[in-house]
Amino acid sequence: MTINRAIRVIAGLFILISVALGAPASPLYVSGFWLWFTVFVGANLFQSGLTQWCLMEKILKKAGMPEA
Repeated sequence: MTINRAIRVIAGLFILISVALGAPASPLYVSGFWLWFTVFVGANLFQSGLTQWCLMEKILKKAGMPEA
């Protein structure tokens, strides 16, 4: 798995988990404040698209994940 693919998987997983924890209709509901984590992930995806800088990419590079 490459870094770009891993970032998409991690971001999608974070969004799904935070929505499951923050949506009142979910059986995993904990608190509506979890939806702020969804906003945080979305904002980071947006800024990385504009700036070409992503913290998760740096972390995965240091972990030794291949770029391409």
